[in-house]
Amino acid sequence: MTNKRAFLAAATGALIASALPSMSSAGETIKIGEINSYSKLPAFTVPYRNGWQLALEEINNAGGIRGKQLEVISKDDAGKPGEAVTAANELVSKDKVTMLMGTFFSHIGLAVSDFAKQKKIVFVATEPLSDAVTWSQGHKYVFRVRPNVTVQAGILAEEAAKLPAKRWATIAPNYEYGKTAVAAFKRLLSEKRPDIEWVNEQWPPLFKLDAGSTVQAIAQSKPDAIFNVTFGSDLTKFVREGTTRGLFKNRKVVSMLTGEPEYLDALKGEAPVGWLVTGYPWYDIDTPEHNKFLKAYQDKFGTYPRLGSIVGYATMKASAAILANAKDLETDSLIEAGEGVSFDTPLGAATFRTVDHQSTMGAYVGLTALKDGKGVMVDWSYKDGSDYLPSVEETKKLRGN
Repeated sequence: MTNKRAFLAAATGALIASALPSMSSAGETIKIGEINSYSKLPAFTVPYRNGWQLALEEINNAGGIRGKQLEVISKDDAGKPGEAVTAANELVSKDKVTMLMGTFFSHIGLAVSDFAKQKKIVFVATEPLSDAVTWSQGHKYVFRVRPNVTVQAGILAEEAAKLPAKRWATIAPNYEYGKTAVAAFKRLLSEKRPDIEWVNEQWPPLFKLDAGSTVQAIAQSKPDAIFNVTFGSDLTKFVREGTTRGLFKNRKVVSMLTGEPEYLDALKGEAPVGWLVTGYPWYDIDTPEHNKFLKAYQDKFGTYPRLGSIVGYATMKASAAILANAKDLETDSLIEAGEGVSFDTPLGAATFRTVDHQSTMGAYVGLTALKDGKGVMVDWSYKDGSDYLPSVEETKKLRGN
């Protein structure tokens, strides 16, 4: 498991404003506004917050950025686009932040991105995976840290194409992320395997999965394999009901995000075995950068990191890299500084592409297994995101340029 990019130093981090009362005076800090769905999906967002807090502490202890400490003012969007935009407006108009970062759900990320475009402020999107964030609805004010659905679908499709399965069913939450993930996987797998037949699609409302009827509908179509995009409580219900009804017996399941500890941990000993997934095998990664991060994280929080922890840490590092590389703190200077800038992550260095502001951060792919009564990833490898992103010319077309 090797990275193709050399590590470049650049850091930033974040701590909730209430935890830093001594750093709130105007002009004494560089303020970053942070927004996420803490009360809606704590399994991911709490580790995410831990990640950016750790990075913030490291950066400020090392002297900050531009001779100033970084201050993060954090708000909860409750999983609602309207509340996210309201929070963003307060951060910009009242708190006078220099830039915005955060969001989890794709529709919320797109809403904040549109706000950033209107207000002409840089927004470093963390988790929203929809391709639209940096492609069809992309603009110069938005940068995205995590690999998008095309990258993750491409990584999975590369492995799925090796399977003998010809009849495929899909299940995904009926909102932006689910729709774009299914579309990307179907397109990429069909390009590699023209003999594929798509026999069933299930679109349950987010976090309102009727597992019994959904599993029955998939089973009736008699697929050879299933592409799953559910996560959180929907994933737990799907796995349990599918196992009870024998849906997964003699069928391959390819599943985006399921290898993340946030979701495997919730299943405990019920975690599926043999699924092809993207995720985060923190317990087996042995690289200097990850070992350093793992020790610091465990020392500070007394627990192991989740994928959210990686995303939060990387987002803070990315935001700091932009600030450190800029000639001043004006928006245009920050945009110029962010294009092509590299930043450290526990998975290796990543870079914001100039053409679309999409990070080259990659993902782990492997198989699920049970170990000591809980789900883990085995036979995994790390895939560099730059190997799965479209060319500059293709990207320009996706952005309508």
